[in-house]
Amino acid sequence: MQLNKVFKGLLIALPVVTMMACSTTPKGPTEAEIKEQAEVQRQQDAEAAAAAEAKALADARDAEEMKNREMRRQLESLQQDQVVYFDFDTANLSSSAMSTLSAHADFLSKNPSQSIVIEGHCDRRGTPEYNIALGERRGKSVETYLLNSGVSSSQISVVSYGEEKPAANGSSESAFQQNRRGVLVYQ
Repeated sequence: MQLNKVFKGLLIALPVVTMMACSTTPKGPTEAEIKEQAEVQRQQDAEAAAAAEAKALADARDAEEMKNREMRRQLESLQQDQVVYFDFDTANLSSSAMSTLSAHADFLSKNPSQSIVIEGHCDRRGTPEYNIALGERRGKSVETYLLNSGVSSSQISVVSYGEEKPAANGSSESAFQQNRRGVLVYQ
């Protein structure tokens, strides 16, 4: 009998122990927890993408600013050497003029948003009409050199002042020489 009581007690205790063991077994995440984890992950991904985009924009702004600073520095340097001189009664470019113009052509071809006006000038010898025409030929000579060096025609315009805007007053050969020029004026 005693054995029977023990056996009956075990039969009753076994399901209770099994139920308790099952109830303490950890369950997997609930559907709500899975959705919450997915939403948190989406938010983290969105924040990371926004941060990466902000960094890319900042890097692009920095690169553009550096490019603009370099362009301004080059332009300032070119504006220190923007005059080419011509011999008496000619529109032929000298080798030093070509050297100067090469630097301008390189800058203009790399910076298509920049434009110039080429001013043709003469000394006061000759009639006003002749000097206007000679100033035009000088400006066109500079323009042709720049076009042949890869500068777009939309970046260039030519104007002739003839003898109207002298760089130097006087009747000496030195004054005349300073007035026979082409000037590149950046817009």
